[in-house]
Amino acid sequence: MIAHGNQIKLFAGNACRKLAEAMAEKLNMKLSDCEVGKFSDGECSVHIGETVRGCDVFVIQSTSYPVNDNLMELLVMIDALKRASAGRITAVIPYFGYARQDRKARARDPITAKLVADLITSAGADRVLTMDLHAPQLQGFFSIPVDHLLGIPVLSKALEKLPFLKNREDMVVVSPDVGSVGRARQMAQKLNASLAIVDKRRPKANVMEVMNIVGDVRGKVCLMVDDMIDTAGTITQGAQALIDVGGATEVYACCTHPVLSGPAIERLSKSVLKKVYVLNTIELRPDHKCDKIEEITVAPIFAEAVESIFADLPVSKLYD
Repeated sequence: MIAHGNQIKLFAGNACRKLAEAMAEKLNMKLSDCEVGKFSDGECSVHIGETVRGCDVFVIQSTSYPVNDNLMELLVMIDALKRASAGRITAVIPYFGYARQDRKARARDPITAKLVADLITSAGADRVLTMDLHAPQLQGFFSIPVDHLLGIPVLSKALEKLPFLKNREDMVVVSPDVGSVGRARQMAQKLNASLAIVDKRRPKANVMEVMNIVGDVRGKVCLMVDDMIDTAGTITQGAQALIDVGGATEVYACCTHPVLSGPAIERLSKSVLKKVYVLNTIELRPDHKCDKIEEITVAPIFAEAVESIFADLPVSKLYD
C-alpha cells in the first residue's frame, strides 16, 4: 500500500500480537520484521530488521499487563524507529494503561496518565491511535494528534445479532455506575432499548456496596455496559443486584477492555452473568479463559483507521 510517495509498515510488540496480525491481514500486509525481547538483566531489547527510512510506521502495542514491560517496549520501539529515520510514527495503543491516574484524588498524588503521554511524545511518536480512554479528556494530555476510536459501535453491531436481543421491549441497557451512564446511553440508543442505572457507593478502592436500581428492570433482560472490567467487583455485584433487588430475569455484560486482574475470572465464573462480551484490545492470557467470556475483534476498525491515517483521510466516519 503506497500513497503520497511513502510506504506503510506495521510493527507489533508482544502485548497484542494476535490483534496486530489480524490488522495486517485486513490490510493485505504482513507485519514488518522486528525482534522485541529482553536482555539477561531484564532490560528491554528491540531490533528493527528492515529499513524504515521515510516510511509511515504504525507501532501496535497495548500497555496492558505487565503494564510497565509493555510500556517500555512501546517507548523503545518508537525510539528505535525514530533513530532509523522513519517518516511518521503512529503509536497504535488499543488499551492505554495508566489512564485511570488522570487527576489528583488526594494530596501529593501523581498524574501518571500525563507522564505516560509525555513519555510517548518524547520517545518520538507523531500521533496516537487508541480506543475508549477511561476519561476522554486524556486526549488533551498529548501535544500530538490523538485519534480516539469508540468501542460502543463495535459492540452494538456484534451484539444486535444475538438471540437475547431479539425482543427489544423486554431488554434494558444498564450502567453499572453513574460514571458509565453516557456510554450506556449510547448503547441504549443504538439498540433502541431503555436505560437503567445501578446506584452504588464505594467505601474504599475495589470495594463496592450497591444501594439501589434506578429504572425498571423487573422481568427484563439486562445488558450491563462499561469501558473496562478490572477486578469484576462492580459488574458482578451490580448483576446480582439487578436480579435480587431489581427482579431482572437475565443479565449479560459487555466492555471494551478486559483488564481482568486479581479475582476477576473467579468472580465472573461464579456470578449470575450469562455471558460477558469483550473487545480484544487486551489479549486474554491463558489463565483468563472462561466459558462466560466471548471476544469480539476490533481488527477491522483499527485497520480502517490505520488506512485512513496513512492516506490522510478523515477518521471521524469510524465514530459512527
